Amino acid sequence: MQFAYWMLLLAALLPYILTGIAKAGTASDNSAPRLDAERLKGWRQRAEWAHRNHFEAFPAFAAAVLVAELAHAAQNRIDWLAGIFVLLRIGYSVAYIANRASLRSACWAGGIVCVIALFCIGA
Repeated sequence: MQFAYWMLLLAALLPYILTGIAKAGTASDNSAPRLDAERLKGWRQRAEWAHRNHFEAFPAFAAAVLVAELAHAAQNRIDWLAGIFVLLRIGYSVAYIANRASLRSACWAGGIVCVIALFCIGA
């Protein structure tokens, strides 16, 4: 399997990792998980917000990787961009949890640049 596909899998799992971090060590009410998430405070709340943003970022990333792959773009470029995207998303999560808004925004913007680049190399 191509490296970029592994990055798709990792990017798909990131939201679940983040919600696990947010809820670890808390008494969770799984009968109403959305209400339970609203009760989180501080860094746990920010981890939950990062979790939600990962769901927003994933579809464009997945589409971009698939477009680049289907267009037979250079595999090393696809792999690099996919890897950088995932690293930036991890950085985004860490910055979000640490309440570093400027760094978080920079990581978010870098991820968008990777998505655009993946679409462009597939054009």
